[in-house]
Amino acid sequence: MSKAKITIVGMGYIGGSMGLALKATVTADQVEIIGHDKELLIARAARKKGVVDKVHWNLITACEDADILVLAIPLGAIRDTLQAVAPYLKEGCVVTDTATVKGPVLDWAQEILPDTVHFVGGNPIINLTAGEGPSSGLDAARADLFQGVLYCLTPAPDAAPAAVELVSCLVQQLGAVPYFLDPAEHDGLIAAVEHLPAVLTAVLLDVTSRAPAWREIRRLAGVAYRGSTRLTMEDAVANREVCLVNRDNLVRWIEACQDELEAWKTALLAQDTETLDSWFQEGIDARTGWLKAARDGSWETIAPPEPVEMPSLGSFLGQMLGLGGLRERLRKASQREE
Repeated sequence: MSKAKITIVGMGYIGGSMGLALKATVTADQVEIIGHDKELLIARAARKKGVVDKVHWNLITACEDADILVLAIPLGAIRDTLQAVAPYLKEGCVVTDTATVKGPVLDWAQEILPDTVHFVGGNPIINLTAGEGPSSGLDAARADLFQGVLYCLTPAPDAAPAAVELVSCLVQQLGAVPYFLDPAEHDGLIAAVEHLPAVLTAVLLDVTSRAPAWREIRRLAGVAYRGSTRLTMEDAVANREVCLVNRDNLVRWIEACQDELEAWKTALLAQDTETLDSWFQEGIDARTGWLKAARDGSWETIAPPEPVEMPSLGSFLGQMLGLGGLRERLRKASQREE
């Protein structure tokens, strides 16, 4: 029986960690993990580090035989990559991604991919301790990055159940918990907790670094400033692309912040100590509750994901190695009514 093949395009923080997580649980004689990165030196480093079994510098060669194709690349590169590989993907291939915006990526996939290929969007919500050590790139990759974290899956309403099942199984094999969301719902929520913080961080940096007293301000900037000015993506273009693609949701959150800042300004000018105390306390309580829930996995006020049984190595390989039957199910799912 031929080996199942998983191709990961993008050997950075997420893609590298995926490779390491899979390499820790599957063997090369069962599943072959192929890597590709547009930077040849990064691809070679991934192979040397043991992130993947093999790397291909040529994108098409890396993807054409994949049973599962993971696009762990910036949002701005996904459309072009789909267009480049779509004609070469084999029947029954299941494609997924890791971008933080899901609606547009799903639209691109439905527009570009052939009917014989299946797409299930994904976005891993990295745990709170993942920022220790190197903050980005292959050097920061770690095999336990996905352990216990929610991994958002946003399949299209007409997605083939077998494709959704396979990606869900892959996510669980990484150690994460599948969390199914509508793509539009995902994008509205993620704008608040990932894209809005990036904008507010940029605003704080801009306001302070452009101030006439910046040379003195920076000397006094300590842990509070350092913790408040760390962008999750250390790439201006990547941040810009994500914000523009999700701009409608982001603008709504910015408007909410503007209203809130006006309220704070009014309370400060009025020296309304009672209101300020209550607002600070509400913020402290909200953050304390969030940190506890994140640590314990107990989201009391949020609808939990459907419970899933973490798969054994055998169940994952059963899906991957039983590709004959799986491909047939996917082929039938691909047949659309005229």
